Amino acid sequence: MENQNEVMSINGNTYSNLVASRQALIKVAKSTGDLIGNYATNLCSTFNVVDAEGNLIKPWYELKGKDRQGLKLERDEFVKGMTEAGYGKGTIDVYWQRVKEASGYETTGNRVTANETTDQKNAKDLKTIINRIFKAEEAGEECLSSEVKGLLMTAFEKLGGDVDTLG
Repeated sequence: MENQNEVMSINGNTYSNLVASRQALIKVAKSTGDLIGNYATNLCSTFNVVDAEGNLIKPWYELKGKDRQGLKLERDEFVKGMTEAGYGKGTIDVYWQRVKEASGYETTGNRVTANETTDQKNAKDLKTIINRIFKAEEAGEECLSSEVKGLLMTAFEKLGGDVDTLG
C-alpha cells in the first residue's frame, strides 16, 4: 500500500487518470460480453431456422446460398459499422467470431471429438500426407516424398485405412 501512496503523491493527476481509465476499461470489458451475447441472441432470433414449435432446425451460422442472403446483408452492415468506428479487418473478424460462438458455434479447436485412438489419428494424418503427394505429382512437382509414397500407403492400410479412398 505504501508504494501506491508514493505513486499517488508523486504523480497526482497522472495516477488519477490511470485509475479512471482502468476502471472505465474494466466496466466496458464486462459489458462487451453482454453486448456480444445480446447481438448473438438477436441474430439467432432473426436468422435461425426453426420449426412451428420453435425448435432449432439450423442455426444462422450454418446457412448457405439463398438462405444466407439476409444474414449476408447483416454481416455487411456489421463490417461497415465496425470499419466506420475505426476497426480493421482482423478485429472485425474476431468480434464476428465471438458473436458466432455466443450463438452456439463451436470453433474447430473447441469441438468435442470422438475418442479416436492414436492409430486412427495417425491413419488420418497419413491420408492427408499421401493425398498431398498425389496432388503435387498431378501438378508435375517432383518431390522425394513420391519415393516413399508406397511405404506410406502400406502404413495407412496397416492402420486400417482404405487405399481406395486415397487421391
